[in-house]
Amino acid sequence: MAMSNISARAKKLYPTIAVFFCSLLLLSNILAVKPIQIGDLGATVNLGNLQLWPLILDGGAILFPLTYILGDVISEIYGFKSARKVILTGFFIEVVAVFAIFIVRLLPSASGWGNDDAFLTILGFVPRIVLASLSGYLVGELLNSFVLVKIKSRTKNSKLWIRLIGSTLVGEAADTLTFCTIAFLGVITLPQFLNYTLIGYIFKCLLEIILLPITYRIVAYLKDDEYK
Repeated sequence: MAMSNISARAKKLYPTIAVFFCSLLLLSNILAVKPIQIGDLGATVNLGNLQLWPLILDGGAILFPLTYILGDVISEIYGFKSARKVILTGFFIEVVAVFAIFIVRLLPSASGWGNDDAFLTILGFVPRIVLASLSGYLVGELLNSFVLVKIKSRTKNSKLWIRLIGSTLVGEAADTLTFCTIAFLGVITLPQFLNYTLIGYIFKCLLEIILLPITYRIVAYLKDDEYK
């Protein structure tokens, strides 16, 4: 989609949306360091080898789905080329952050600081996790944007909910499977791998579906009209 065909409001807000996308991406990867548990282990619910409850997720699951929502908005309003530019910018920012953290780890600490262990615990990313995160993000976001644009070309600009949900299901599947395979396959047991992969995927997709009305309103606002 040519930028000349986009509303003046959307043109004006494109840089702001891109900054929010990259910021949420960076924050979600920092938050992912902390595992979170929703529910009590005393009330465990299993389906075969798959633990349904309590939910075990990483902290990044709180913000990361929002990057897919913004990715949907960018793809819907500005097209695949503009979305790809923002996605690759976010990828570059993540790579810069990883190298910056690595360099700071190597530099000597100031005397009396005494927080090296805490710094390494939060920001001392394991190389395999970093590779998994970057790979999953790049594959998932690009697929999400590509699928949305392809569905849009077939639905002739109608049925927004189909392309939003369809692109999310494909993008999140690619992202989650890529990340978990690189990060955890062979490291944790198969039941644990299936639990982390499937439950994480379902949680992220459900969160985006619940927030669908907000995505609709953002798209309508940027298009200067009400979307059917």
